[in-house]
Amino acid sequence: MEFDLLLKNIARHVQLDQTEIGFFTSLLEKKKMKKKEFLLKYGEICKTENFIVKGCLRVYAVDANGFEHIVMFGIEGWWVSDLLSLWTNSPTTYYIDALEDTELLQISKSNLDALYERVPKFERFFRIILQNAYSAQQLRINQNLSFTAEQRYLNFIEKYPSFAQRIPQKQISAYLGMTPVFLSMLRKKLSKK
Repeated sequence: MEFDLLLKNIARHVQLDQTEIGFFTSLLEKKKMKKKEFLLKYGEICKTENFIVKGCLRVYAVDANGFEHIVMFGIEGWWVSDLLSLWTNSPTTYYIDALEDTELLQISKSNLDALYERVPKFERFFRIILQNAYSAQQLRINQNLSFTAEQRYLNFIEKYPSFAQRIPQKQISAYLGMTPVFLSMLRKKLSKK
């Protein structure tokens, strides 16, 4: 079933009956993206919360010098959006694009609001998701401020072992706040240990 991964994701936090599942899935839209296609560009308004069924997305900003700073990657089973833009109906400062061919299940802001009204369990679900995301973000900020480059890389590959095989080194270096050349030298040094 096309909603299996999403429903398993939700069932980890809240239990839904068949009527609630039917209502929820009726609010979702499917979207397929090709590699390098944009879900969201700087200055646009984010209109959906997005669940990744298949593929990989990245969320990033571009600084005044044209350097990309990756905020997060998203893979199967993850939610990706610019929540500030979605909640405030304001232009995003991010880009979201596909690193692989990707399939999403999307829910619009208005449908999300209707879902909260009709199935209050979803307020609990999304609160838990947000708490987890906020905690992960706080941990990442702390590590970026206090870890060495080597510690950041080792932590990344320990926490996300499949990413090292799946995501280009250039993207990983932008996520970790280092140049691709530095990451290459670091990996070479670590392989000799």
